[in-house]
Amino acid sequence: MRSRIVMCMLVGAALLVSALLGPPAASARTLPDRADVPAEFGTDWHDPVTAAPPVARPEGRSCRVMLAEAQFRDFTPYRGSYAPPRGCGDRWSKVVLRLDGKVQGRQYDRLGYLHVGGVEILRASTPEPSPDGIEWSVEKDVTRYSDIFRGRQDVEMLIGNVVDDMYTGVLDVKVTLTFYAGRQAAVPDRVLTLADTGTGTTLTTPRNSERIVAEVYATGSGGGCEEFWYLTVAEPAPYSCRADRGPYREVQIKVDGRLAGIAAPFPNVWTGGWSNPFLWYVIPGPRAFDVKPIEYDLTPFAGLLNDGRPHRVEVSVVGLPEGQSGWSAPVNVLVWQDPHRARVTGGLTAHRVADLVNSSTYTPGSEHRVDTRAGHRLTVAGYVDTSHGRVTTTVSRTLGSTSAHRWTDGETTDALDATWTDDESVTVDGGGAVLTTRTDRTYTMNGATTIGADDRLRTVLTLGDRASAARTLDGRRTTWSRLDDTYTGDATYALNVPRDQRHAVGTTSERYRLYGSHGCYDRALTTVQGVLTEDADRC
Repeated sequence: MRSRIVMCMLVGAALLVSALLGPPAASARTLPDRADVPAEFGTDWHDPVTAAPPVARPEGRSCRVMLAEAQFRDFTPYRGSYAPPRGCGDRWSKVVLRLDGKVQGRQYDRLGYLHVGGVEILRASTPEPSPDGIEWSVEKDVTRYSDIFRGRQDVEMLIGNVVDDMYTGVLDVKVTLTFYAGRQAAVPDRVLTLADTGTGTTLTTPRNSERIVAEVYATGSGGGCEEFWYLTVAEPAPYSCRADRGPYREVQIKVDGRLAGIAAPFPNVWTGGWSNPFLWYVIPGPRAFDVKPIEYDLTPFAGLLNDGRPHRVEVSVVGLPEGQSGWSAPVNVLVWQDPHRARVTGGLTAHRVADLVNSSTYTPGSEHRVDTRAGHRLTVAGYVDTSHGRVTTTVSRTLGSTSAHRWTDGETTDALDATWTDDESVTVDGGGAVLTTRTDRTYTMNGATTIGADDRLRTVLTLGDRASAARTLDGRRTTWSRLDDTYTGDATYALNVPRDQRHAVGTTSERYRLYGSHGCYDRALTTVQGVLTEDADRC
């Protein structure tokens, strides 16, 4: 008989792929003729839009709850309370978060979070507004956090902002949760946060935990060089952003001081990134409005964690200069429990850590250049003895990074061509079945910013977020998917002049393709001078 944990992972995989692919594609939208596109940016442009699929919503009864409604002018958090919905039970087929925002005037991009019961359920940045004002929205499937939604909770939200004589944009947002009644989705039994002891952070899991997954919302931010960590250089290269070992970053999680997981951070570009807001006024970079957490399968450590005592769990960023801030990495822990046993025992059976490779080579000249190659590999394995037999989990993860950074004196030309890979395999062997999940992620960034003799700044940039995933049961593939989210932009404007004299022009596009065993989604967007000129479904 197949183990409960294998079946839960299979059901969860099918639901995940189906949700990602979303509803069937619609026909192409009616858009302005190219003749109606202005010669340059004006004081207003199309509201922000992304090519990513909407969250698929089930049919049937639903209930909506207002979670937060606030105007952010400074760094004062919104604090409120949450109560479960009435009329939809306490087990749901899906829970969908929706953020609606608006802002007008002048404002930087800002980064924010939303906590319910101390659990981070959303991390997102904001668009930069037009003088006339914009509105935007974000949807996210938050069904996995159902455990915290079943009781009353405190709510905290913050999008840190500055409003003064120059930066006038007030961020006006509201967030709702919509609950869909029906057959309960395969979700974690518990959602936990780490306890801060003053000397570190600890985790105490239920003693019958049989699967444990940590998620980390890791972002380099704060306006300093760590927001652009992929451009940092080591001595002796003459560049404005420095780091002791160069641009390699790796997000690690440790259990009781032992390395338990490694991951490549996603190279987020916020809506003021690469010194050119005209790249992002309509189409943001991938993940900018909905930061995806890094997931670490900690199930091999379940036998150690299930002793009822607190265990030290800490997240760190390799490559961050000592004593320097700039990274945020809040942690949630998702736990699946054995319903037929009060105590699940087990042990760690393998722990292999390869040497971290990180080489950065500086080549001086009229065009300075730094070439970086880095990588790391980790394999951990452990077992738990459950009510349905022994289950062994093996997690292997391999990271790789290559980049070529070129710039001139004064950084009037600044260019990067970089690729990050994060390949992961999780094998669960138990109950007479072997389930293997393999996910290969690739992130790319290729672009250049140039300041010409006429003091006009031009940025040409391509960003890629790609992944392939496959699951096999006893050697037979059961589900598979391919994701390719590609953004391209080319924008130019005049420096050191008032906003209305910038004579800015820009063309941006995004194509989001997701296909696999559960169908096809393919949407393409194009904008010119802030006017949406293409919105096509290609499946």
